[in-house]
Amino acid sequence: MTTTDSGEIRSVLVANRGEIARRVFRTCRELGIATVAVYSDADAGAAHVREADAAVRLPGEAAGETYLRGESIVAAALAAGADAVHPGYGFLSESAEFAGAVGEAGLVWVGPPPAAIAAMASKTRAKELMAAAGVPLLAPVEPAAAAAGDLPLLVKAAAGGGGRGMRIVRELDALEEELASARAEAAAAFGDGEVFVEPYVEGGRHVEVQVLADAHGTVWTLGTRDCSLQRRHQKVIEEAPAPGLSDALRDTLHRAAVQAARAIGYRGAGTVEFLVSADGRAYFLEMNTRLQVEHPVTEEIYRLDLVALQLAVAEGRPLPAEPPAPHGHAVEARLYAEDPAAGWQPQTGTVHRLDVPAGVRLDSGVTDGDAVTVHYDPMLAKVIAWAPTRAEAVRKLAGALERARLHGPATNRDLLVRSLRHPEFAGADGLDTGFYDRHLSALTAPESAGDALCALAAALADAHGRSRFGGFRNVPSGPQVKRYARADTVHEVRYRLGRDGLTAEGHPGVRLLGLAAEAVVLEVDGLRRPFAVARYGDQVYVDSALGARAFTALPRFPDPAARTEPGSLLAPMPGTVVRIADGLAEGDRVAAGQPLLWLEAMKMEHRISAPAAGTLTALPARTGQQVEVGTLLAVVTA
Repeated sequence: MTTTDSGEIRSVLVANRGEIARRVFRTCRELGIATVAVYSDADAGAAHVREADAAVRLPGEAAGETYLRGESIVAAALAAGADAVHPGYGFLSESAEFAGAVGEAGLVWVGPPPAAIAAMASKTRAKELMAAAGVPLLAPVEPAAAAAGDLPLLVKAAAGGGGRGMRIVRELDALEEELASARAEAAAAFGDGEVFVEPYVEGGRHVEVQVLADAHGTVWTLGTRDCSLQRRHQKVIEEAPAPGLSDALRDTLHRAAVQAARAIGYRGAGTVEFLVSADGRAYFLEMNTRLQVEHPVTEEIYRLDLVALQLAVAEGRPLPAEPPAPHGHAVEARLYAEDPAAGWQPQTGTVHRLDVPAGVRLDSGVTDGDAVTVHYDPMLAKVIAWAPTRAEAVRKLAGALERARLHGPATNRDLLVRSLRHPEFAGADGLDTGFYDRHLSALTAPESAGDALCALAAALADAHGRSRFGGFRNVPSGPQVKRYARADTVHEVRYRLGRDGLTAEGHPGVRLLGLAAEAVVLEVDGLRRPFAVARYGDQVYVDSALGARAFTALPRFPDPAARTEPGSLLAPMPGTVVRIADGLAEGDRVAAGQPLLWLEAMKMEHRISAPAAGTLTALPARTGQQVEVGTLLAVVTA
């Protein structure tokens, strides 16, 4: 770690984007430190760019052209007059080469020494070091020697994290394909296609320990976090402290984390991750030599600012001998622009509104009007709740998410609320990495109760907003008719507004108490119900105690020309065709579920498979092709 002669950092460039860049900037402003952003062309109008004191363009859009070009970032820091670089998380945050280049340029690196990063950069090398230090771990499996008795197996990228380059293998015949897929994804995400294989522990918990070390021999352990609720090996809900651990297991984890940090001469903030089996045994997984996405839950229970402490350590200041005592419980939910019911497909588009009630912490990468693009991770925000007890924190977070107004791309909000309220999670007895494997279908089941009433509110607000007379008529007339689509259902609303009030077909006894372009108040069975309505083009959002509803306003007379050929496989998201199955050609017979091609979007690979057995009658997709939502990729005729 390089430090200035005076030891004082005056200006920090954050070599990252989105939420973590804004998070670091917030602390820098509180400390009186100037801030510098870097940005790709796709991020030219992003929130982190607007908030920085200065910003430097990295020409290009893809991560490989911009945020992964270390030499460009070092040059940007020098050009902007920064004297320190904070890497955030992801991208180059765990690149020893980048950390070394920052120091060689005379800049302060707000992170661990390059040698410590290098020691943990390869998970295979890290496991060797940890075994020598006496840290318990899972033994790797040689792919060529894998046998049926070794199943299930987990393929993991040797570099990087975030679930990229990771695959569960339950059949030996699938191992080679999953190895190739993991290598391709790891190479695209980290520039390193090395992978390894280890046993996959069913029903395990993902528990981690936050460490913080200075240059004077002090190593803190800041409790535990449970990050077991994951989708595609990426964390969704995290909490601190990890519930239900025995004192003995907690002590074992803390001692192992300190051993890991001391074994590599660690300095700064880092996280040692463990897999805890159902029988209570802990195995070392990896050490993340950076700040974690889930660091806010630790900050909340310890009342610390980990970014401020990172900066203090980088300036050479010693930590106190002991950390403060923890208090209460904190839970964090990652709010993604994605559709969990459709294979966690990432979503793109404009975030028209992101409004979370007061009383919880919001760390967000976007503000109203910002766009979610195909180029980067689709996480919109992290919502964090603290309370004296776990039950209170969980209830507080679920309530805040439920009341949030989220207008724009589809999100995982409903999944988060249902997850937090699920008996297994609420009781802390269903915390393992298989939670979504068991419960995803139930947690994503469509909720239609209240749809018709919300559609009526949308129609009434639309009428008021478009009519200078507020939609009322003083003479008899036919009903007003409006149509709204939600999921696979079309709601046709028929109503009259006259001198006698509201008459709505299918809603006997509903009274209109208040009407404005963005607010409707109805009385339903004697109960007063307010609805907030917002419209952006043909997208209509209705928020109420019945829940949030997103509708598409339909034309009264549908276009008869809108047709799709049966068996057509359309791009579910914008992205790039990165691979087509070997030897696949038009006219081939394909089996149901057979992989045909792969799309890369938001740094993840997405498999496009045959929906049914049949003949591949068209294959217009080409490797390297950029596609938009709805682009025809292939046609399988049953």
